Amino acid sequence: MTSSLTTRTLGSGPAALTVSTMGLGCMGMSEFYGAPDEQSGLDTIARALDLGVTFLDTADMYGPFTNERLVGRAIAGRRDEVQLATKFGNKRSEDGARLGIDGSPEHVRAACDASLQRLGVDTIDLYYQHRVDRTVPVEDTVGAMAELVTAGKVRFLGLSEAAPETIRRAHAVHPITAVQTEYSLFTRDLEDAVLPTLRELGVGLVPYSPLGRGLLTGAVTRTPADGDSRGSGYFPRFQGQALEANLVLVRRVEELAAEHGCTPGQLALAWVLAQGEDVVPIPGTKRVRYLEENAAAAGVQLSADDVDRLSAAVPRDAVQGDRYGDMSSIDD
Repeated sequence: MTSSLTTRTLGSGPAALTVSTMGLGCMGMSEFYGAPDEQSGLDTIARALDLGVTFLDTADMYGPFTNERLVGRAIAGRRDEVQLATKFGNKRSEDGARLGIDGSPEHVRAACDASLQRLGVDTIDLYYQHRVDRTVPVEDTVGAMAELVTAGKVRFLGLSEAAPETIRRAHAVHPITAVQTEYSLFTRDLEDAVLPTLRELGVGLVPYSPLGRGLLTGAVTRTPADGDSRGSGYFPRFQGQALEANLVLVRRVEELAAEHGCTPGQLALAWVLAQGEDVVPIPGTKRVRYLEENAAAAGVQLSADDVDRLSAAVPRDAVQGDRYGDMSSIDD
């Protein structure tokens, strides 16, 4: 098995953005999965760029605000190597309080300017609406985002966790390059309507949590301890009987990974990569060794039969627990 990290293209026509075959989710470097470790985050991003993992994903709400600053520090002097993605819309205050979802044109403009400052860059390569604001027509939100493109502050536009009809409406206002949503062996509901819509429109897919928030690596064997958000009721798949049932599925992945001479996490990532050249997963980590393991997944070659066996080993309806304890912010 060799690592062969090349490039893929998100979007089509004038909205096409070439990125590394796999990206890096930077969120956990600042919040949610245990104590933040800034130096480890900086080291991980530096190593990612050295390996050719140049598609970096952050958001203003991570930290809040501290993750963008960290990413900005990490890419200083190497900006031309990076495809930089960030997100707006999940409002938080400096003390971390959640203030709801805001897709108003005024917030779009203010959030972008603030992100540019924190990141220390002149332009964001891919700017996502983090969550759909049901109180604001998506046409208004995307119209304001399109103005950022005209102004040169943003190159390409994206949506996160958007329903098919929302994607269509947004795309009619300005071409959407990518939609980010959760996708893994453990979360495949988007295959029903979202993915066909993206392919019809020529929009790329950026799966977050392609390792099921770590479950598919085999490293999680019990409910995470305090300080890790996965240990809260917000993530039902890590709780009680649901976790026990899901770990049975993980063991199946481990068995198939042994056949391929790779880790279960690498096999799970290879499965996501095999879903199409328009799919670019962004596994997150704050550790160099996990980054290196994830990047090597690009060298795991799966046949169509391998993909089918893996899909059958983890049936969609066998995964226990909703992906979030509160799904109200997910557009449907």
